[in-house]
Amino acid sequence: MDTRVKSDAALDLGAWMTGHLARVERALESWVIGSAPNQLDHGAPAKLIQAMRYAVLDGGKRLRPLLVLAAWETVSAESGTPPCPPGSESYQAALRAACAVELIHAYSLVHDDMPCMDNDVLRRGKPTVHVKFGEAGALLAGDALQALAFELLTPEAGMPLAQQGSLCRLLARAAGSSGMAGGQAIDLASVGVALNELQLRQMHRLKTGALLQASVMMGAAFGEIPEPAQRALQDYGAAIGLAFQVVDDILDVTADSATLGKTAGKDANHDKPTYVSVLGLERSIAYAQELLQQALVALDQSGLRQTQALQGLANMVVRRSS
Repeated sequence: MDTRVKSDAALDLGAWMTGHLARVERALESWVIGSAPNQLDHGAPAKLIQAMRYAVLDGGKRLRPLLVLAAWETVSAESGTPPCPPGSESYQAALRAACAVELIHAYSLVHDDMPCMDNDVLRRGKPTVHVKFGEAGALLAGDALQALAFELLTPEAGMPLAQQGSLCRLLARAAGSSGMAGGQAIDLASVGVALNELQLRQMHRLKTGALLQASVMMGAAFGEIPEPAQRALQDYGAAIGLAFQVVDDILDVTADSATLGKTAGKDANHDKPTYVSVLGLERSIAYAQELLQQALVALDQSGLRQTQALQGLANMVVRRSS
């Protein structure tokens, strides 16, 4: 008999985020070749280190790390044991996974902003990496961040080898040709092309959604849950992954550059297909709400008892203003 009780306790999402974000920032500060004793410094050139740190630190929503940690908390609660404290081996392993996803995200932004891609000059409220460090410096910084992500996932101790392999596989698939890189290739090939809604959805499922969904599933990989719960978390991740891009497209035409921290209106200027250009603004707003409901229903049907943080993050994705 399953004696677990589903938790309906309210969550202070702001306080929850503050604690986890502080730990994520400290870890990134340390692991992106910082000055802490556990730095992963292998004699890298100083200019490359500066570009890597510039790309990762001092900005960003850190949504992907938060999704990893929220899913980790959810599956950890299924064991029936008290929550693992931040200093525990389990949390530190999850923190590595959280930072690894953020490094992949940061590298993708560095490369996407380059002249051969989107040719953008503003990211996270500051000049893009290629503007600051040159195109070659940006290319190498992105390459190094991608490699560092997988180094974080393969520590010498503190994480079983099977778990390392599972996490690396999830992240590699989300970042590769059937994920983020594939979606970016479709995006570049679609400039000036009239995509239909199905084609647009597929592009963004790969370009944006795959890494967000992988963030959820990497957190879930730290526990053992029934197959229906696994599928529910996959559905949740897919819904918020697409919702994030729909909202991004909405904000691109409704917010200014100062609010966004990046160039507003660039998709329209580059003649790129977006949800707003395909569906219109009102239908795009309604679709984002539909995706939010899909995500929340998936959590409700998962049978998992502690999903408040995942619920809160889903709402934040759709209701954000930047």
